[in-house]
Formats: sequence, structure tokens, C-alpha cells
Amino acid sequence: MKVTLHVWRQESSEAEGRFETYAANDVSPDMSFLELLDVVNEGLIESDVEPIAFEHDCREGICGSCGVVIDGSPHGPHEGTATCQLHMRSFADGDELWIEPWRARSFPIKKDLVVDRGALDRIIEAGGYISINTGAAPDANAIPIPKDDVDAALDAATCIGCGACVAVCPNASAMLFTSAKVAHLNMLPQGQPERWSRVARMVEQMEAEGFGNCTNHGACQIACPKEISIDFIAWLNRDYLRAQRKVG
Repeated sequence: MKVTLHVWRQESSEAEGRFETYAANDVSPDMSFLELLDVVNEGLIESDVEPIAFEHDCREGICGSCGVVIDGSPHGPHEGTATCQLHMRSFADGDELWIEPWRARSFPIKKDLVVDRGALDRIIEAGGYISINTGAAPDANAIPIPKDDVDAALDAATCIGCGACVAVCPNASAMLFTSAKVAHLNMLPQGQPERWSRVARMVEQMEAEGFGNCTNHGACQIACPKEISIDFIAWLNRDYLRAQRKVG
């Protein structure tokens, strides 16, 4: 199959960006989207053209570094699928695809399709951890936890921090990411001693990073490759209000 790619190229955060067009021939339907970019880059290198910069690591839908916007959709056309898990059989022979980086003020473009997602790291640094002594593993395992709480915490913990929720949100909100990172700790016994300070610090850091407010569009849970529910945002809002009384 053949596809035409219109790829966003930008040398640095200060440079002016533009779309450039590349033809990809003899594309295997079994290629992943990142493998397609690899093949295009091989051709560019042979032609002494700067290859397209894009992020990747595990290529197994775990690390969250691979995200790009494909035809206006973060990670591409399928729900519950990261860019690295997207295969070219999802497209038709002769398709034209528009490839862009995440678009958000809090994700400045570093080069081409690569953005700086350090803002998400700083939200986690503000409180997304347990710093108290919770004892050894047998002690933790001896604490009975309702199955519903465990299941919810594990659902939240599947967040890979890719930033698709921010990229798709018309307000560039990071509420789905932040709520998942808060909830998977605050829902478990080990997270209780720091529960209120954790949610207060992480929400305040999120706001300091310049992310927009959540207005319940719901697009974030559709774009999320791990299909994390916006129910966690409601849970976060409730905990944050309680934290204001307890911490503030």
C-alpha cells in the first residue's frame, strides 16, 4: 500500500513550524505506525535530509512516549490504542495522513513531533508517591482491602502519562492524568496518611503548570489509550474539596 504523510516539522521551540509532505511506498499493512516513520526516516537519511524527530521507547503501549496526533486524533483512529500499537492496516491504500505533535501550551514543542511533557513529571513529583514507612511487604499484604477499591486503584494505575488527554481536551486540561495519579494512591490504605496533602499539592502543581480547567467534555477518556474513566475526575474534585478543609 501507499500513503502520503503530511508531517509537522519544527527545528526547535523557537523556530516556526510547517507541514512537509512525504510519500511512503510499499507499506506493509502489518507495520506499526512507528515502523512506518522509521522507514520514512531511512529514506530521508539516504537523501541527506534531517529525519523526523519523534519519541518512542518500549513500543508496547506501556511507556507513553509515542503519542502523536494523527488526522486530528491523539494516537490515531482507534480507542484504547497507543500510537506504537497502531498498525497500517487501520488505513486504506492511498490515504493522506496529517501528523502533528501534542498541541498544548504546557507541552512546548522541542522538535518536530517531540514535545516537553515535563509538566506531568512535576505533578507527580509534587505528591505522586508514598514517603512514609509502610512496613514490609507481608505487613501491607495483611491489610484487607475491598475488591472494588483494589480494582478502581488498579484501573487508575494503568495511566501511562502519555498526555493524550491534554492534547484532545479543548481546554488542555490535565485533570484525567492528575486524578489517575492521585487516585491509585489515595484509594489504598498505604496512601491514607498523606492523602489530603497529596491531592492539594498535585492539584496546585497542575494549576501552576498552566493546564486548563476541566469542563466535562469527556474527550479525554475517549483519547486515553488505557481508557481511564472520567469518574476519577469527580473523585479528585471531591477529595480536593475535603483537602482544602483539612490542609488549608
